Amino acid sequence: MQFVIRVFLVLAGALFLLPEPGVGSVVFQPGKKAKFVAPGEEEISGNAAELFQIGQTAEKEGNIKRAIKAYKSLVKRHPKDALAPSALYRSAQLQEQVHNYTPAAEAFLQLVERYPSSPNFEPAIEAQFRIGEIYLNGKKLKVLGIPIASALDRAVTIFANVVRTAPYGKYTARAQFDIGLAREKQGANDAALQAYQAVVDKFPNEPIAVDAQYQIGYIWFTASQTGTKDAAAASNAKTGFQDFLFHYPKSEKAAQARANLDILEHKQTASSYKVAKFYDKQKYYRAAVIYYNEVIRQQPGSEESNEAKKRIDQLRAKFGEAALQPALPVAQGGKKKGEAHGARTAGTGSAKPGAANNEAPLPAPETDSSLPPPASLAPDTTTAPEPLLPPPGTSTSSDTSPPADASASPEASASPAP
Repeated sequence: MQFVIRVFLVLAGALFLLPEPGVGSVVFQPGKKAKFVAPGEEEISGNAAELFQIGQTAEKEGNIKRAIKAYKSLVKRHPKDALAPSALYRSAQLQEQVHNYTPAAEAFLQLVERYPSSPNFEPAIEAQFRIGEIYLNGKKLKVLGIPIASALDRAVTIFANVVRTAPYGKYTARAQFDIGLAREKQGANDAALQAYQAVVDKFPNEPIAVDAQYQIGYIWFTASQTGTKDAAAASNAKTGFQDFLFHYPKSEKAAQARANLDILEHKQTASSYKVAKFYDKQKYYRAAVIYYNEVIRQQPGSEESNEAKKRIDQLRAKFGEAALQPALPVAQGGKKKGEAHGARTAGTGSAKPGAANNEAPLPAPETDSSLPPPASLAPDTTTAPEPLLPPPGTSTSSDTSPPADASASPEASASPAP
């Protein structure tokens, strides 16, 4: 029995010697139910200097949560105190340190908006940009493990705040470019084009403008090479790359831009040649000659151009020059009806060169989806030259396939991989 009593006394003494465990508080307020507050969550009070000291002490003790709470309490209760900007900046830094990126970005934004004369203004802009790139690179927003928002949307919001609050800052052009990159990753190519164009228009002398101009051409290039292969997309891609070469002829991406232009020219010529062959096979010779001439104009000296010249000569010899001229405009149709009728009946009776060009459907576009690499997103002075791809081969699709509807928007195709 005495042994048991001794053991009990030893254990009791040990409990008194051990550190006191954290004990929560019960808060009573008039007219409200009692509320339990966990350790460290108790309300912190005091003047600005006392709250700032509480935050400093908590940091030294490694109690980051309490330090953040003290600094935020200072800003909330004493927003005009001289210590408020420093407290707000420190609370933002600590939240970034513990990976609470969204609250950290909001605190940095609050600092630059409410205290623009703070010596921490530029560091706060840089911190926002840094957090934006974390989300741009795939950081997920989660609550209890459940995604609640797109990381790319969050990145766009942060970058837009940088552009708005520091329109002439060190990170403004890059933030504007990253808005385009985020939208491009989302497949929102129209929004990406607008963001990239803003970089080119507002920051033409910034190194990132080189990448922005290239991406404008590349988005349209991708749209022209996949999906419907719309002719307007190809034209916009050519304009984008031509503008790029005009403004940045010595860029390391210039070689790739020229290669992309060659691919566009070859694709356009191959498409015109295919349409010409289609009309030729359907015996709509006037339409065929129009597209054969397009082939000759687009790529003189090419294999398709030489074949087009030979075929035009054969048709002229067989039906005569007049029979292959484009149909008269509607306004002149009544005036020269007899002349047009004579042209339609020239040559052999089996040919139908006088039929309207739009009576025959256009052939389906090619299905070649090979693409050159997208633009490097590193600064232009450090990127290595990108490998060039040879122009794709001639399509083997059927000449009698029906057409596919075309769209002039790059949204019809997927965005290039970054």
